[in-house]
Amino acid sequence: MLSVMALAFHDVNLGPLQQFSVSAPDGALVGVIGESGSGVRELMQLAARENALVLDHTLDAQDAIERGRSASRLEEQRRKGATVLIASHDEALLSWICDEIWWLDRGRLAMKGDPREVLAAYRRHVARRLREMGEGQPVKMDPTLRRGDGRAELLSVETIGENGAPALVWRSGERVAVRVRVRFHNDVDDPVIGIMIRTRIGFEVYGTNTELENVKVGPCQAGEEREVTFSFRCELCAQDYTVTAASHDPDGVWHDWLEDAVAFSVTDTRYTAGVANLRAQVSVGNTK
Repeated sequence: MLSVMALAFHDVNLGPLQQFSVSAPDGALVGVIGESGSGVRELMQLAARENALVLDHTLDAQDAIERGRSASRLEEQRRKGATVLIASHDEALLSWICDEIWWLDRGRLAMKGDPREVLAAYRRHVARRLREMGEGQPVKMDPTLRRGDGRAELLSVETIGENGAPALVWRSGERVAVRVRVRFHNDVDDPVIGIMIRTRIGFEVYGTNTELENVKVGPCQAGEEREVTFSFRCELCAQDYTVTAASHDPDGVWHDWLEDAVAFSVTDTRYTAGVANLRAQVSVGNTK
């Protein structure tokens, strides 16, 4: 049996970290996960001193064929009774080949056990951390393209979290909003304010505007400002997105158009493929 005592070590950002011991049976593939500075690297170094086989993110950069060969060799080592520690950020890989997972958090052993249970807990932790990091952060406009006749100017485009504060990260399922602030430099009788959400590769996910939603913005006089808020439930899968926003006439003549004005991310506690999170409920029945 491999037994590792993680001596207290020091990280310049986190300060003194905790001491703990952890063990694994002979003939086991053990995945090790954790954020940067969590103690994963130090634990791997200690395990190597105990003569364990250690793969510190070695498999992450391998292609599918190399990874398959490595998995076969690791299985051979396991059958011979070797204990192998595999540090990786690839959850699918760890779920596939590991017997158990060790999750380190700020120098302590947060959880160890069945890969499905530990990885699910780790995903919840990551989703919460990302949401906290993105909450309250100023949303900076950085459009890839700006065009229009200048009769109106988009002053700001913000992604808003469920607490009403600007947020760079949304949690899938929460109530969110996109807020657009416009200043009119000329009189505009019937302005239309709209948004479009796209993936980072340009796939159009959702778009709407005040005309489609039967909301009147004008008439607006020169010097006036309007704030338009589009509220909805974030039924998106976890990935990166952008918001394009525009002010234009009903016939499509642009006052101001900001292509990919702001970028934001969506996080979730579990992996879901695609873009739309339809939150399927699954049932299984017997067939005759």
